[in-house]
Amino acid sequence: MNKAKAIKTMNKLGSNKEAFLFIVNFDMTSIEIISTNELENHNISFCTEELKKANKPFVNNSEITFQKEPISFKQYSNAFKHVHKQITLGNSYLTNLTAETKINTNISLQKIYELSSAPYKLFFKDKFVVFSPETFIKIRDGKISSFPMKGTIDASLANAEESILTNKKEAAEHATITDLIRNDLSTVSTNVKVEKYRYIDRIKTNEGELLQVSSKISGNLPQNYCENIGTILFKLLPAGSISGAPKQKTLKIINNAENYDRGYYTGVFGFFDGKNMDCGVMIRFIEKQGEQLVFKSGGGITINSNAQEEYQELIDKVYLPISIDNE
Repeated sequence: MNKAKAIKTMNKLGSNKEAFLFIVNFDMTSIEIISTNELENHNISFCTEELKKANKPFVNNSEITFQKEPISFKQYSNAFKHVHKQITLGNSYLTNLTAETKINTNISLQKIYELSSAPYKLFFKDKFVVFSPETFIKIRDGKISSFPMKGTIDASLANAEESILTNKKEAAEHATITDLIRNDLSTVSTNVKVEKYRYIDRIKTNEGELLQVSSKISGNLPQNYCENIGTILFKLLPAGSISGAPKQKTLKIINNAENYDRGYYTGVFGFFDGKNMDCGVMIRFIEKQGEQLVFKSGGGITINSNAQEEYQELIDKVYLPISIDNE
């Protein structure tokens, strides 16, 4: 389904107060909209933060194997240099640079979906699985909120929380993306404000805990927002946290720097229940390419970014959010 048809379909379903699942790829060229009465005909499983989640069992460490084969630092550095040059020329203030990492594991995409713990989970036709910690937008009773996530650190490091919150590069990156999201929300809502700035979330992985920094920005939608639910969503895409600022110029930089197709990675998926919406960014993403599994990850680049540190962050984000029992 193309973008124009998707907007029309979502607006019609919203006008009729009908519930549906939506899945949108990064460049908005592949879009799935599935009403609840059609879901059983698709090989799709999903869960959002607002939907009830079952407790996930602990898994013995010896039961799961997981190895990463990241691209070389040289490969990453070439892309980083291109992005950093564009930033120094003033063509971008923040660019989200991503790459593919080959992984090997003894569990299937379906099993990863079943065992993983994350606010937003999606298993799509045995083609990819998402276990995302990042909300894109929530709409509840006419109020729209977005929760950009920028800044990641290994929780086991000494003074990890203080380190991430006082890091000047991370602070500048987060300020830029918060301002971008505030401007985006202003195109669809009124009384936009930052309700909570740079708070810490803890994320459990098969390799330990990560700390991630988020903010909350919100605004008020018009009374007829359900009739324009598709228009509202697509005005905000692609998500600022996984593109950059200014958005359109930065998208061109991303296309030139990244030597692969993001596909559904860094797109969005969510559920509209007829009145309220909960939607996540499709990060923490594993895709099946033939017989090979590929994990797509990345991070935001600013004028103060260090290539080696950004490369390490890309690797650190390759994990399974599965509770491991080491007893």
